[in-house]
Order: sequence, then structure tokens, then C-alpha cells
Amino acid sequence: MTIRDIRRPPQKVIKALSDNVNSATAAGELSRLGIRDPYMQGPVCHTPGVKVVGPAVTLQFMPKREDLYGESEYVNPEKQLHRHALYHAAAGDVVVVDARGDMRSGCFGNMMLTYLKGKGGAGVVIDGCIRDFPIAKDLGLGLWLRGVTPNYHTQTNLFPFAVNVPVACGGVLVIPGDIIIADDDGAVVVPIKLAKELYEKALHHAEWEEFSRMRLEEGGDLRKYYPLSEEGWREYITWCKKQGRPHPGDRPVRSAPPQTVRRK
Repeated sequence: MTIRDIRRPPQKVIKALSDNVNSATAAGELSRLGIRDPYMQGPVCHTPGVKVVGPAVTLQFMPKREDLYGESEYVNPEKQLHRHALYHAAAGDVVVVDARGDMRSGCFGNMMLTYLKGKGGAGVVIDGCIRDFPIAKDLGLGLWLRGVTPNYHTQTNLFPFAVNVPVACGGVLVIPGDIIIADDDGAVVVPIKLAKELYEKALHHAEWEEFSRMRLEEGGDLRKYYPLSEEGWREYITWCKKQGRPHPGDRPVRSAPPQTVRRK
């Protein structure tokens, strides 16, 4: 049994990302920060309209091997390691499960997920399945799953192996304490050390994108307004001044316009 603790990011960082950054913006900006593909492919949103942002508590499953995991595990429930992932979850946490993409084993059921919700957990991202979905979907947790199944967690091919160790979920490395941003588009992993820079870049992106969207709704030229051309960028700064908004001239860190493709 391997169980470790995690280092959680400051709550103000979580709130800033929650208020201003969705998964699509996070994926795009992280790519520009050097994280090529932070999107966990496989788990999809099963609770439409729900967004969660929180630190990752990780749970790793492995292929079942009878000398390491047998039916005796059910004699003493505390030997069931998947419980311990939930014991370590705090309010606002997201439980991220490497279930090896298995479509037959239900990592958690209604009772376990009810316990997580009662502790204030934000949701789960599982590269695999849960059971009791008709009840679980109404608990108020965010659920990003590869699928659902009627089977319990060790009924078929897997057994829980470690808690709060680095895992692969949806083909992406997740370190315990990494920030998860998940919504209808999917789930994205944010390394803690990049969280502040991601927030700054995402906020900047949202500011000029609001202007671009307005111009496109008015029939503006896509080539001028998305991404902003140099002409569009000058127009954006003028618009900011008229609106009394902070603009790139006031924020040196954000002074460069978005990159545009130049045709030869």
C-alpha cells in the first residue's frame, strides 16, 4: 500500500483560475508556455454545465495480480486502497484516477462518491468508469469519465495500487497537487509552477478576445480581428481608452500583440 500526501496550491490561485480560465483557454495558453498537450483525452464530461478547478488527489490502479490482491480485501474494508484516496481529499479537491482506460471496472460507486461530496470534494476525473451513475450524476460532483459500468472496482481486471503518486490519466502525467481545470470541453492539467503565468496570460487573452468577438458580431473581417492584426490591435487599444479600461500601454507585461501569421 503506497499513500503519500500532497502539496496544495494557495487558495487564491485556485480562485483566480476558477473565475477567469476555462479548459480551452488553459490548454491554449499552456501550449504557448511549453506544455504541448495538457488535455486528458478519454474522460469526458458527464455532468454538463459543471466546471471545477482544484488540486489533484491521485489514485493509481494496476492490473489485478492475485498474490497482491485477493477476495480477503473485503474482509477488512480499510485494505481497499481506493477508500484512502477519498480520505485524503479535502474540500475543493479533484480526485484523478488512472484506471488504465478500463471499461469494465467501476472505480467508485454511489456511496463512495456521496462521501466525497460530503467532504466538499469538487469532482473526479477517471480514465475508466464508475457505477451507480443514475444516482451519482445528481450528487453535485463534477464527473469526467471514460464511461459507466454496473461492475464494482475489483470485479474484473484492476485493483487500486497507490494514492498520491504521479499517474497517467488520459495520456497525460498528473502530479499530486497539480491544478485540474475541467468543464464541458474536457479536463486539463495545470502544473502549479505555471498557474500564475497562466492566469495572467489567460486574462490578457480574454480582454482582447472580448473586443474581437464584438467586432466579429458586427460583421468585422476575421483576418483583421482574430487573431488581432496590427491594425486591429491599434483599434483595440483605442477602444480600451474610450471605455476607460486598462490596456496594453498601461501594462508593460502584456504590451505585445498576439502573434499573427504573415503571408509572404
